[in-house]
Amino acid sequence: MISLSASKDSRGALDTGTHAGTRSDKRSGKRALIDMPNDLAVRIEDLSITYKINVDTKKTLKNAVMRASKGEKVRMRTVEAVKHMNLDIPHGSVLGIVGANGAGKSTLMRSIAGILPPTEGRIIVNGRISTLLALGVGFNPSLSGRDNIILGGLASGLTKDEIASKTDEIARFADLPDGFIDMPVRTYSSGMYGRVAFAVAVAMTPDILLLDEALSAGDAAFKEKSFLRMRELVQEARTIVIVSHALQTVKDLCTHAIWMHKGEILAKGDAGEITDKYLQFLNVGTLPSNLEDF
Repeated sequence: MISLSASKDSRGALDTGTHAGTRSDKRSGKRALIDMPNDLAVRIEDLSITYKINVDTKKTLKNAVMRASKGEKVRMRTVEAVKHMNLDIPHGSVLGIVGANGAGKSTLMRSIAGILPPTEGRIIVNGRISTLLALGVGFNPSLSGRDNIILGGLASGLTKDEIASKTDEIARFADLPDGFIDMPVRTYSSGMYGRVAFAVAVAMTPDILLLDEALSAGDAAFKEKSFLRMRELVQEARTIVIVSHALQTVKDLCTHAIWMHKGEILAKGDAGEITDKYLQFLNVGTLPSNLEDF
């Protein structure tokens, strides 16, 4: 069990029907006992994520020197990407996350994955995570597709024997043109890059799969193959979290959904109901083209 925390409370008690794990207190560095109900894959408690960005229009060395000579500070802006969010994701559920650009969807996914630490609150994860948050992140462009498959397996915690047993299967799923699986990935098109990245993510038999716009990778044939593979994972009762602007995909795959807006959950519930509310908010109809990419 993994817990990322910036919570002030560092205690936890054992109750019947819960998993016990540990979490780290951000300030003291001590480890403390935590609770996790058996039926939950992810628990998010009072999560807030903020960061600062430089708002200077011209970020040049000259401007930096001039500003320093005048004793002026760099102008920074604080962005509240996620605000006091509470969410439980049960094992075996498929959660869709919808919302406009800048709503905080990708920030939330990166925090669940352990990439971004919470500013406040905590995230408890019960299970092994596989992520596809950006195509080819973690790939070494100088290595072949096959070598990057091995790297992806090692990053997911698989043993060398487990990776060896899956490498050919992943290569077949990616279905690259002849010989490309053994060529450096820097020679790949974006579609080929996406094929390999998706194949690696879904082949690691994760307990929890995080996908951020990953189902749009590849051509129409590969999208259909990807969708069918997702169906298989759903039938295996894997926990899946999908961020997508393709609302029809959210409707077809997800058991429930949340609608994020300016870092907060505006609504949550049945995937069909949430996507319909989101479309009404956008003031667009329900034509197939509108469900494709919003």
